[in-house]
Amino acid sequence: MATLILASSSPRRRELIHTLGLDVHIIENDVDETISEHLSPASVAKTLALRKARQAYEDWPDKDAGAVVIGSDTVVALDDQILGKPADDTDACHMIGQLAGRKHEVYTAIAVIRLDDGKEYVSHLKTDVYMKPLSPERIKRYVATGESMDKAGAYGIQGLGSILVDRIDGDYFNVVGLPLSLLVELLKMFDIDVL
Repeated sequence: MATLILASSSPRRRELIHTLGLDVHIIENDVDETISEHLSPASVAKTLALRKARQAYEDWPDKDAGAVVIGSDTVVALDDQILGKPADDTDACHMIGQLAGRKHEVYTAIAVIRLDDGKEYVSHLKTDVYMKPLSPERIKRYVATGESMDKAGAYGIQGLGSILVDRIDGDYFNVVGLPLSLLVELLKMFDIDVL
């Protein structure tokens, strides 16, 4: 049975990866997320996912055959401008105000590294998210719930933020932060089959 090592502090990613039914170890690593401003949102997500996976690979003490390290990163972009995690409530209101009534993109990248030989694969998915028009009062009430604070783009589609979204075009779990369909395809590259 394969062992998965997820390098993430995200409770959403932790919950999702457990649905695969494989042996999973969760580790948190603190990587430098400084990135070139000239990279596309997809490239930023892939670079950071790989950086997280490589750090976990270096830190993991036992290079078990068959075990893999997984790093993931999610980027929210509006007109190719990345919207990170908000600094405070005012910043969160501003971000959601920019997204309201418009389409934006969510990119999630996954990097997988096999422990015994260091072989790497990295890929990403993009989902288009269409936000409802929102009044400033409604945005403030949502931000007051506290849900915005640790999320790229200042909303969580898997929580109360779902009522802000009109529709999506693409993978829902990509917006949550770990597209399981993509992860399963990457694991197949290492002969790890979930089903």
